[in-house]
Amino acid sequence: MIPKLLRAGKLKILTATAVLAISATLLDWITGNNVSLAALYIVPMMLGAVVLRPVETAAFAIICSYIRSWFDVPGTTADLILRFVFAALAYFVSGLFVTGLVKNHQQATLHLAQIQREQKLRREVEEQLSLLAESSPAGILTMDERGTVLAANSAASRLLMIPEGETLKGRLVAGYFPLLADALRLDAHLLGLRTSVKCQGHRDNGEMFLAHIWFSSYVAPEGKRLAAIVVDSSDEMREREEQGLRHLLTGNRIATAAIAHEVRNFCEAMSMLCDDLRERRGLAGDEGLSGLDNLVDGLETIAALELHSTTQETIEDVPLRGVLDNLRILIEPEWREIEGNVYWQLPEHLPAVLAEPHGLLQAFLNLAKNSNRAVQEVSLRELHIMVLVEGRKVIVKFHDSGPGIQTPEKLFQPFQDGATGSGLGLYISRFIVRSYGGELRFEPPPSGSCFAVELDAV
Repeated sequence: MIPKLLRAGKLKILTATAVLAISATLLDWITGNNVSLAALYIVPMMLGAVVLRPVETAAFAIICSYIRSWFDVPGTTADLILRFVFAALAYFVSGLFVTGLVKNHQQATLHLAQIQREQKLRREVEEQLSLLAESSPAGILTMDERGTVLAANSAASRLLMIPEGETLKGRLVAGYFPLLADALRLDAHLLGLRTSVKCQGHRDNGEMFLAHIWFSSYVAPEGKRLAAIVVDSSDEMREREEQGLRHLLTGNRIATAAIAHEVRNFCEAMSMLCDDLRERRGLAGDEGLSGLDNLVDGLETIAALELHSTTQETIEDVPLRGVLDNLRILIEPEWREIEGNVYWQLPEHLPAVLAEPHGLLQAFLNLAKNSNRAVQEVSLRELHIMVLVEGRKVIVKFHDSGPGIQTPEKLFQPFQDGATGSGLGLYISRFIVRSYGGELRFEPPPSGSCFAVELDAV
């Protein structure tokens, strides 16, 4: 009712108030002093109070009370004065009541408008944040204190390979990122932690990947909360490890080439001495023959040299499962690209081995990449990686479904004819494994090829 009156305008309201007041006066005059019509003046009084100020309302109340006194029933002077005062107070109070309603309505309207503006701004911010989250290439997650995912953007679902039509919301984060579940169990005084970590993640289909996570914990009215941004760093890790392998092969190729150069120098000298001997037949005790013997000895010494590394690796206790998990992250995408499969046969408990993590991973990676190249020639593309624990020895086998090895006796010789790479991969891999006190060998299987890496268990 009040909003409609306010929209009518002040002039119209005051005109209507005057009409009602005059109408009440006329009715009072027609009725005379026999009937009291004092209540009729409350109507114009309340209507006028909608637009009048308190002082103006008081003046209008006195006017209405004065007009009403003209037609009041007879009485003593004291009675008439009391009636006048009470009537004025009644009219004024009724007017103040309406004034209060109008003021409250105006305040409520302003408050409502402010709330609506804040809601609009909040919706705009939420839409912008939602758009930012949905368009982000990184997965964004929020979790409650039990590790249940409260919200996740589409990038997180794609990252974790959630089936189409299903949602990540409501699932436990421990199945995908155990580290985040552990972070939620931190003591209360550590809440508010903001950090970044690299850890192993698990997709919905069981595939592992290297996850780079930025997360922060906070306290909401409902309890602990954790917000995380996740990206897949597997490609970065794969490129780094492959680049490391290329650098290693390049460095050792240079060293081997230097040895081969020295061998050629000796061969040239031997050729010259042989020519000299042919010119001087029958000189068995000649100094040239003695020199030839010395050169042959030198050649044999050089040929017997193993490939030396320019750096000394520190052998330590290496968790084998961690190395194999990193290998899994590195090789499985390449096998999916060629529509191949990698099968892992690992015992529940894997001991640590004596090795160096980076070098051992490089040796494993070289064997897996050789198998990847080999199976591309056949229709069945499989690689079986199995681990056997035999006493103090741990044997890691790489058995692929490729065409097999035609000349296994030449496997570990450098610079083989027809090698797809530098021709040093197996040679260097065996040297790396032997530097740990282990062995890399070829085991002829019924089909395909199989390499076994033997390491000392801790």
